[in-house]
Amino acid sequence: MTEEFKQTEETMESMADFEQELNASFRKISEGDLVTGTVIGVKESEVIVDFKYYTAGIIPTTELSNDPDFSINSIQEGDAITATVIRLDDGEGNLLLSLKEATNVLAWKKLENYLEEKTILSVKISDAVNAGVIAYVEGVRGFIPASQLTTSYVEHLEDWIGKTIDVQVITIEQEGNRLVLSGKEVAKAKEEEELQHKISHIVPGTVVEGTVETLMPYGAFVSLGNGLSGLVHISQICQKRIKKPSEVLKEGQTVKVKILNTDNGKISLSMKALEDEMIETEVEEVFDLPESEATTTSLGDLLKGLKL
Repeated sequence: MTEEFKQTEETMESMADFEQELNASFRKISEGDLVTGTVIGVKESEVIVDFKYYTAGIIPTTELSNDPDFSINSIQEGDAITATVIRLDDGEGNLLLSLKEATNVLAWKKLENYLEEKTILSVKISDAVNAGVIAYVEGVRGFIPASQLTTSYVEHLEDWIGKTIDVQVITIEQEGNRLVLSGKEVAKAKEEEELQHKISHIVPGTVVEGTVETLMPYGAFVSLGNGLSGLVHISQICQKRIKKPSEVLKEGQTVKVKILNTDNGKISLSMKALEDEMIETEVEEVFDLPESEATTTSLGDLLKGLKL
């Protein structure tokens, strides 16, 4: 390739690029349009955007975000940015743009996806209001009812301000600008995961000590500590037949139990199994005779020593 041909080719490419930019600069833009460009300047009061138009776009700080925690320092030169045209002339020949309006339009689409996919989001609580708290997602103000903050009762909402929690979107009403979030279901799922992890380390057959925490018609729930509890079914409380657990147990009582199994993520316990083992041990002790004596002792003598 000759140097002259190379220069000609570069000139043609430059002209093509210039023509493309020229056509882009004269494209029709209307108020309400979404435009995407590159940040070429960040000032204390505004952000300047170049989107290959004949004039630059200006985003005042008041049009950057609705999020009170938003900082203009998060925007850097070279960043790609999408904004809404709110005025074709800001008084100085520039397009007046709004990042928060564009963010709002795009945000609701993202929020709909978060709702459908049950996406877990990390949000920072910014304020406490009547019956709940406020957190922002994609720049949209979201409400978390007090009953949806966590799995336990929340007494002082102010204590949650500044905390970061995981939530899911549970309600969206774009027309009413209503976004409702919930941390309860996320917290519940996390607690269940941690519980199952603890249960997976339990060895059936182990004898442990616990405290009777609740009596039910069908059995007794025993607290084993470390957030674990298991059920002693009424048939596993004692050897004799009883009509209700309260006949032999009371809440707060300390008991020894044997872990039967952890099927389906639930801990099954037995007190009766320990009684059975004690009886078997006693019987073995009664029949544990020296060989010489065992061969000369009558059946009647053996039965005399059996503890019933």
